[in-house]
Amino acid sequence: MIGYVTLGTNNIERAVKFYDELMSELGAGRFMETEQFVAWAVSPDKPGISVTKPFDGKAATVGNGVMIALAVDSPQKVDAVHKKAMELGGQDEGAPGPRGDSGFYAGYFRDLDGNKLSAFHMG
Repeated sequence: MIGYVTLGTNNIERAVKFYDELMSELGAGRFMETEQFVAWAVSPDKPGISVTKPFDGKAATVGNGVMIALAVDSPQKVDAVHKKAMELGGQDEGAPGPRGDSGFYAGYFRDLDGNKLSAFHMG
């Protein structure tokens, strides 16, 4: 159902560097880019994530209650993605671990613009 998700940035070069490395942890690479917009996916026919300078020219802001959840194939991959985000200067929003007793395992973080993301695995 979801084709792609776009996150705003106020520093496209910095954001692209962060996401190039973070997305490589997921096996994703760039599949679209302009001066204002870069998108990553594991393949062009799968959902993607992108960063962009806002079209209206105003500053990018963070949505309260907005979060992008990245599905991965194991709890170890959750750990690796969260660790990579921290190494790249992201902010911890919840260390990786089980949440409840449903087999849900997740780690939460913010990117360099303050956008909230999580890596999760349903076991």
